[in-house]
Amino acid sequence: MTITSAEFVLGVSSLAIGKDGVTAQLPNQTLPEVIFLGRSNVGKSSLLNRVCGKKDLSQTSSSPSKHREVHYYLINRQMYFVDLPGYGYAKVPEQVRASWSSLIEAYLELHRNVVLAVQIVDARQVPTELDLMITGWLEYYHVPYIVVMTKADKIARSKLAMYVDQTRAAFARFRYIRELIPFSSVTGQGRQELLDAIARHVLGSPSTSK
Repeated sequence: MTITSAEFVLGVSSLAIGKDGVTAQLPNQTLPEVIFLGRSNVGKSSLLNRVCGKKDLSQTSSSPSKHREVHYYLINRQMYFVDLPGYGYAKVPEQVRASWSSLIEAYLELHRNVVLAVQIVDARQVPTELDLMITGWLEYYHVPYIVVMTKADKIARSKLAMYVDQTRAAFARFRYIRELIPFSSVTGQGRQELLDAIARHVLGSPSTSK
């Protein structure tokens, strides 16, 4: 898969359900959606920028609490990349953190045309219970998913396999995890593997979680 165009469409801060079953704020429902989710400060914006080949498509910030919306990006005029708010940032009020979690779960429940979830974790850290809770939601709502390990460039090449095994073991309780991709927004490692995985799902390959 090659990305030839990527543009920000809109940000949505709530998912109020209307008479037609969805909020009028949401964009064209006929296009497939790939959702990206992960803990705050895990490198989600940098990953999106690298994958799409546009440096400032998704704004990075040293303050993870600034991303409080669902962001839609139109890719190749064929699909949406949907950036969900980062979860688990400790330096915001509990009420705000709860609202982010509610927004994420509401989106999964709404489901729309989600063909794949890309769950992002830090390659250097063991996935947290919050990460695993999100994975549980993905399986509960029957959303196909892959796990991407960002910041892989910060790990010595000789030790990367050990960290991959560590992350895979943390997700061992889940039935449908199939792909785990080390990724670096700095070097581009894993970019093509991620694009290929997205293409398989967007082009209609059978889901392992259905």
